[in-house]
Amino acid sequence: MLGIELTPEHDLHRLVDLGVRAEEAGYDAVYSTCHYNNRDPWAFLSRLAAETDTVRLGPGVANPHETHPVTLASKVATLDEASEGRAVLGIGPGDPSTLRNLGLADQRGLRSVLEAFKTAQRLWAGERVDHDGTFDANGAGLNYEPPQGAAIPVHVGGEGPHMCRMAAKHADGLLYNGSHPADLAWAREQVDDGLGDRPDSRGEFDLIAYAAVSVSADGEAAREAARPPVAFITAGAAPPVLKRHGIDAATAEAIGDHVAAGEFSAAFERVTPDMIDAFCMAGTPEAVRDRASDVAAHADGLVVGSPIGPDLEASVDLAADAVDGLFATE
Repeated sequence: MLGIELTPEHDLHRLVDLGVRAEEAGYDAVYSTCHYNNRDPWAFLSRLAAETDTVRLGPGVANPHETHPVTLASKVATLDEASEGRAVLGIGPGDPSTLRNLGLADQRGLRSVLEAFKTAQRLWAGERVDHDGTFDANGAGLNYEPPQGAAIPVHVGGEGPHMCRMAAKHADGLLYNGSHPADLAWAREQVDDGLGDRPDSRGEFDLIAYAAVSVSADGEAAREAARPPVAFITAGAAPPVLKRHGIDAATAEAIGDHVAAGEFSAAFERVTPDMIDAFCMAGTPEAVRDRASDVAAHADGLVVGSPIGPDLEASVDLAADAVDGLFATE
């Protein structure tokens, strides 16, 4: 599977054009990031559904804290209807830096993610749901049936060991936030462990590298464009991940403090070359292909994530060409 992430930090008209371009370039899926401080991802995905024919569409990733899980399930079902059966639910615990702004940082966890998508699957199957757990629901149900019904794919976004194993046991895929082969090799170990408890009835499972990618014929320009997403990734990285790449935890925490305060320039300035190497496939198409080839040894798919490159339109095509043939397409 080859997907692409588009971030609603841009005008919706441009985003839709980029999504159409991605379909033409051969991507299988388009994911939209979900942060309160960007434009609404559902508005973007709904508009893109009307302008495309084949790509799967979904959040990358929504969380069950900002939106009630029953409402979230209905949003995905509506997108499935609008796209005639092409929706995918990307769901995870949420970005800690932005959730901190909403007073929700302490609510992130595995249980809330699992309960949310299990409830969504019941709703999509036409059931009415009572739930008393990380959220409450009393006789909740949908008054319509999405085209895919309960078969809407669920991709869990996460990188902790328990989240990886849970996804392998219960979901259709794991969107692992990683761009480095060492991280994907570790993720594969966790997934294989979880797959041991997966019932055959749940079908196949994909480990998908949700990788920050910045590609350009000008390699230095590509690396410079990688600073913003690498800042966010570094700020949210778990201590074992930072240790794996030799990145100072205090520096990562300082970057997170800048992000939470809206001091983005200060955060981006603290990004080091080692952070870019650890958390982004950045450089010329040849450099990106070399890194993607190493990742493909451990992952079943790739999502080309933000920033994509200094020239978005050109980079959509460059990234697709750079990884052509490395990951099986749907």
